[in-house]
Amino acid sequence: MREFALYTISGLTTASIYAITASGLTLTYATTGVFNFAHGAVGMLAAFAYWQLRFGWGVPTPLAFAVVLVVLAPLFGLGLERVVMRRLEGASEVAKLVVTVAVMLGLMSFALWVWDPSKARSVRPLWSGRVVEWGFVRVSYNDILVLALAALVAVGLRQLLYRTRAGIAMRAQVDDRSLSMLSGAHPVRSARLAWITGTMLAALAGILVAPKLSLSPLPLTLLIVNAYAAAVIGRLRSLPMTFVGALILGLANDYAIGYLPKLHTGQQYVRGFLGVTPVAVLFIALLVLNASRSQPTRQHRIRELTPSPTWRGSTELCVGVVIGTVVLSTVLSAGDLFNITRVWGLALIGLSMVPLVGYAGKISLCQMTFAGIGAIVAAHMGHGGTPIALVAATLTAATVGAIVALPTLRLSGIYLALSTAAFAVALDRWIFGLPVLTVFGHRFQLFQTGSLTVDRPRLGPIDLRGDQAFFIATSVIFSACVLLVVAVRRSVFGQHLLAMRDSPAAATSIGLNLRSITLAVFTMSAGIAGLGGALYGMSLRSAAAGRFELLVGVSVLLAMVVGGVRSIGAAVFAGVFLGGPTLANLFPHLTQLTSMSIALAAIAVGNNPNGVIVESIRPQWTPVRAHTTLLACGVAGAIAIWVVRLAGVIDNWGWAVATLTLLAVLPIVARPPRQRTAQSVLATPIEAWGFAAAYDHAQIAFLDRALSLDVVTHGRS
Repeated sequence: MREFALYTISGLTTASIYAITASGLTLTYATTGVFNFAHGAVGMLAAFAYWQLRFGWGVPTPLAFAVVLVVLAPLFGLGLERVVMRRLEGASEVAKLVVTVAVMLGLMSFALWVWDPSKARSVRPLWSGRVVEWGFVRVSYNDILVLALAALVAVGLRQLLYRTRAGIAMRAQVDDRSLSMLSGAHPVRSARLAWITGTMLAALAGILVAPKLSLSPLPLTLLIVNAYAAAVIGRLRSLPMTFVGALILGLANDYAIGYLPKLHTGQQYVRGFLGVTPVAVLFIALLVLNASRSQPTRQHRIRELTPSPTWRGSTELCVGVVIGTVVLSTVLSAGDLFNITRVWGLALIGLSMVPLVGYAGKISLCQMTFAGIGAIVAAHMGHGGTPIALVAATLTAATVGAIVALPTLRLSGIYLALSTAAFAVALDRWIFGLPVLTVFGHRFQLFQTGSLTVDRPRLGPIDLRGDQAFFIATSVIFSACVLLVVAVRRSVFGQHLLAMRDSPAAATSIGLNLRSITLAVFTMSAGIAGLGGALYGMSLRSAAAGRFELLVGVSVLLAMVVGGVRSIGAAVFAGVFLGGPTLANLFPHLTQLTSMSIALAAIAVGNNPNGVIVESIRPQWTPVRAHTTLLACGVAGAIAIWVVRLAGVIDNWGWAVATLTLLAVLPIVARPPRQRTAQSVLATPIEAWGFAAAYDHAQIAFLDRALSLDVVTHGRS
């Protein structure tokens, strides 16, 4: 009985923390329609700020607590609403998801940048060591404080939403935004109040949960993410049901921690399940409650374009990929060549998102998990370099994708994203770490001794174990998959995918079976991701489970959306940007530069949902492709630069600078003489990177006036 009481009190404390953070998440979503995936990262950043003030600089506890909660958190929430979230009004679910995920990744990268992850940090509980005894039960002052704060938050939110004019305006905006504006409500003011309140609640939860584990960005962010299950039980609308969900989640989590390790059979397999208890609750809640039916319907004012790729353009892209790979393989050093072999494996994983996310509009956060499954199959079946392992990896990942899609066919939008994220976290924390299994008398372990040894294939007399041969072969495989995706986009099935994304109701009215279409595109996408994961594992030769975790997949998704997830060229950008060693060579000490830059670029997606890379580069090169003589001269110039490099006249940096200069000059020369101005030279890098969209509207207006560029509206026509 004493043990049960202890677990109950501990569960109530955990539930209180979940309730605080989930209520802030529900408040912002119900008011603004933006599901803030960065909610946990905000709490993480607040916990680090509190540690810095209290333990780094010696500020007294009450003052440090007040500064973070009353000063820093509201200011951060105000800036988040003003700079980022306000621009998402009317954007699609994909754009909203990507921007908030980008903020999450950016905050985590910032924390790793500022606070050295190799240094151990911990936050002591408030009133550490002081307890209250009730019979045989001892309750710490800190737990009592957490319970009291959760009750205070519940009462305070009730008073805010039902007893104040601002709260009533917030509720009215949820029910009918247009009608609330006619009655004098201010949507911007309501959204600002919601983001400030939500950020303060996330900060409070981050400070309260920090003593439960060592201060580290990833576990702290994901621990608060567990509260998403409570918000889903409340259907992202009801605060009372959100608190009920937090109670269920907290008690289930602590009872599992207390009782599951005491099982006499299968303990080694169940132990890992302790870390995914909240994820299991989330997945069950999504399926049982059928939350998609309660999802608010919001109109999109931004049209997302899905250009139909031509066979000529796609073939030119594939030929360019293969030729570029051959050229790179002859000029790079042995170390750089080994590092860059992962480019086309990552590009294939990105390509798997084009039909699923780009064409069908289905948000999946588990593509990297399918890639991990492909790598596991390739490692266990590819001993000796048999190419059958690649086929087996593709088919196995496709089968798992179909199985994952079956129970989620009723889900859409943010709920589908949450379910796929739950699947990814379950495999990251539990399945990939399982000990040795015995299947039909065969001993089998997924990630062997912590990492996989993946043999590269041998195709008859062709040996692909060398870096150069493998790099070229993966570019050919990637190009073949590109042509497959192009064929899908140009087929009737591709038209069905677009119809399902643009208007599910209209697609159903003309007789389309949306469930079978969703199942088919999930299966195909998972198969491509599995093949990409197998090639990615082969490029690494030895791959750990951390290579395929959720946040790695998030980085690939952000790179794809920044590039333009509806275009196959985005896969090339994602592979080169994430797999190439360019940034690491230029800035070896800035380890978080890649994550930070892709996060900043992804924030601009709120202004341009069609991507900021491919859609900016394509118009620049259209005149070049139409100018046959100029194109031939460009090819000849590139070959000449390559020959000079092979002759040893210039080094790799000289070759890279000369080639990039040639690529930058060709679009300018192809334009009519009257357009060859300084504006043309500056337009390409500004439009291509799109970072200006992340700044204030006043700065963008200044650029528009100074350079006569339309950065904000570029790509919306």
